[in-house]
Amino acid sequence: MSKKLPDITPFKKRVEAIDEMMNEPDFFNDARRSASLGREQIKLRQMIEDYEALKKAETDLEDNKAMLQDAAADPELAELAEAEIPELESFVVEAEQRILMAMIPPDETDSRNTIVEIRAGAGGDEASLFAGDLYRMYTRFAEIKGWSSEMMSSSMSGMNGFKEVSFMIRGEEVYKLMKFESGVHRVQRVPETESQGRVHTSTVTVAVLPEAEEVDVEIDQSDLEISTCRASGAGGQHVNTTDSAIQIVHKPTGIMVVCSDERSQIKNRAKAMKVLYSRLLKQKEDEENAKYAANRRSQIGTGDRSERIRTYNFPQSRLTDHRINLTIHSLTQVMEGEVEGVMVALSEESSKLKLEELLEKTNNA
Repeated sequence: MSKKLPDITPFKKRVEAIDEMMNEPDFFNDARRSASLGREQIKLRQMIEDYEALKKAETDLEDNKAMLQDAAADPELAELAEAEIPELESFVVEAEQRILMAMIPPDETDSRNTIVEIRAGAGGDEASLFAGDLYRMYTRFAEIKGWSSEMMSSSMSGMNGFKEVSFMIRGEEVYKLMKFESGVHRVQRVPETESQGRVHTSTVTVAVLPEAEEVDVEIDQSDLEISTCRASGAGGQHVNTTDSAIQIVHKPTGIMVVCSDERSQIKNRAKAMKVLYSRLLKQKEDEENAKYAANRRSQIGTGDRSERIRTYNFPQSRLTDHRINLTIHSLTQVMEGEVEGVMVALSEESSKLKLEELLEKTNNA
C-alpha cells in the first residue's frame, strides 16, 4: 500500500452512503441532487478501482524486484521481471496521481448554473463596447458547450455596448468552468472612434455567481427594500411608459439588484431575487474561503472585481492571463467563444494547488 495516499476508507463509506440514498423511493425527485450524487458515485467507484489496481501493481513490483535480486536461481525469469519493472513503476506513479486528484473534495457549487455580471469600467464608450464583446464571447461559449443562456438584466450604452449586463447560463457543471472568470478584464485596442490609430486601454469587471436556492441563504423579508421604477433604454414605447423595473436593496449588506428586461414586474422581481440569492451565496463562500485559502488566493486570485486577471491585446492578437502567466496568440478565436482552454488551464492549476494542500495535510497527520 502506498504511503503517499490518504486512507481510502472514508471514500468507500461515502459510496455505500450514496448507494443507500439511491435506493430511496424519492431519490430522483430532485434532478439536480440525483445528477450530482450520480457523478460523485461514478468518480468514487473509479477511484476505488484505481486504488485496487495500484495495490496489485505495487505487489507485482515488489515481487519482480525480489526475482531480480535472486537472478542466479532463475536467470530467464529475472530477465522478464527486470523488463516489467519500468512499466510497473510508471503505472504506480500515474495511478497515485489519478487517485489523489479524485480525492480532492469537489466544490459544492461546481455543478450549479451560473449568473454572470459584466460592467463597463474605465475607458468610457470603449469599455462599454468591450463589455458587449465579453457578453457575446461567453454566450457563444455557452452555445459551443450546448448550454443555454438567458438575459437577466441590462443597461445599454449609446455605442451599442453595455454599461452593465447580467445573464444566466444553464448546463452541465457551468460554474466549475466559469468560476475563475471573476475579476478585471483589460482590453488594449484601437477604438473605432480613434482617428490617429492610437491604442487605448479600457477595463471591464466580471462577477461569476453560482445559482443559489433559498435553502442556501436565508433572507429576512424585512431586510429588503423593494421599489419599482421606469425601465430605460432600447425597447420601444412600453419601456418608456410602464414602471416595470424592479430594484431590490438588501439592507444588511447594501447589495442592490435591478432587473428591467421583462415587461412584467413579477418576472423582474423573480429574476432580481435570484440574482440577490446568488450574490449573497457568493459573499458567504468568499468569507469561508478567506479563512483557509490564502496560499491559493495569492496564485489563482480572489475572484474579486478589483483584481486584474486578464489582458486582451488586439493589435498583437494576444490574450494573457496574469494569474498563471498563460499567453496565447489566438484572440480572434477566443472572442468567438473558444475560451475553454484558458478556463481548463485555470481549473487545472487550482486542482494542483488543492492537491498540494491535501498532501501537506496527509504528511502532517
